[in-house]
Amino acid sequence: MASSATISAAVACSSQLASGNYKKSGKSFGAGKCAAKRMIVKSMATSIPADRVPDMGKRQLMNLLLLGAISLPVGGMLLPYTYFFVPPGGGGSGGGIVAKDKLGRDVIAAQWLKTHGPGDRTLTQGLKGDPTYLVVENDKTLATYGINAVCTHLGCVVPWNAAENKFICPCHGSQYNNQGRVVRGPAPLSLALVHADVDDGKVVFVPWVENDFRTGEEPWWS
Repeated sequence: MASSATISAAVACSSQLASGNYKKSGKSFGAGKCAAKRMIVKSMATSIPADRVPDMGKRQLMNLLLLGAISLPVGGMLLPYTYFFVPPGGGGSGGGIVAKDKLGRDVIAAQWLKTHGPGDRTLTQGLKGDPTYLVVENDKTLATYGINAVCTHLGCVVPWNAAENKFICPCHGSQYNNQGRVVRGPAPLSLALVHADVDDGKVVFVPWVENDFRTGEEPWWS
């Protein structure tokens, strides 16, 4: 660091140069000397000891530590939102899922048959969360298939009309028979099917990949 005397001299030179006073006691003060002193002050003031030069390795380490400290809490907050967008699963075998009633409870086959009579078609939660009809046959047993309630026209949920014994879409009038086969447009295709199995007393929906038993054709939904 520059001494007090050197700095004072530099200040004096600057003042005298600015005022045009180059004469002192009949002698030329000398602009060159002032300039030299100013250069000395400048070089001494801007010089930095070698041991104070920032270490790039340490700076990078501090940046990494800061990034890690920010990422951990942010990741912890985002994780619950990730699970929110993952469809609920569980229960079934072979890629299946346990059917859920309107209250989100597992459908127990024996209990279901006690409260749902022959010919009943009631909505449950099926694969990928799709509304799916659980069918009770006329002999008071559960059908081995479920019917996806999403209309193949524009995706409306098709209600079961017990009086007409068929599914009738309220959006554009498409109709399906009691097994979900399309009988009137504008819907172009029958309702999708799923297998309805019973595993450990619970109803389990499993993807239907075989030919459609209603049409004999390959399943369009697979």
